[in-house]
Amino acid sequence: MASDNRPLSPHLQIYRPQLTSMLSIAHRGAGIALGAGAAFFAWWLLAAASGPDAYSYAEAFFGSVVGIIVLAGFCFALFYHLCNGIRHLFWDAGMGLELDQAYRSGWAVIAAAVLLTAGSLVWALAG
Repeated sequence: MASDNRPLSPHLQIYRPQLTSMLSIAHRGAGIALGAGAAFFAWWLLAAASGPDAYSYAEAFFGSVVGIIVLAGFCFALFYHLCNGIRHLFWDAGMGLELDQAYRSGWAVIAAAVLLTAGSLVWALAG
């Protein structure tokens, strides 16, 4: 039987989230979003192969406000997952493991993902 004198691990009501843990959770979430985005991409490809009626329906969805939000979310997930993956490659090489470096690189990943997303959306919607 378990002893009542054992210390309990901190739980979410006590534990203060840190940037590194939130970025780790976001990395997993971005991977899930990329999987969902791949399903939307497959739908678009199937619609293109199915004929003009199916393709026009898919294009109408992706041109709508909801579709643009979905594409923007997919784009952010893609760039975040890419930039954070590069950050992890540096960690695997033993670089940037100090706490202050991890925080700086974490904020750099967020900034790069936002800038790359904004730039790609401006480029895509302008053309």
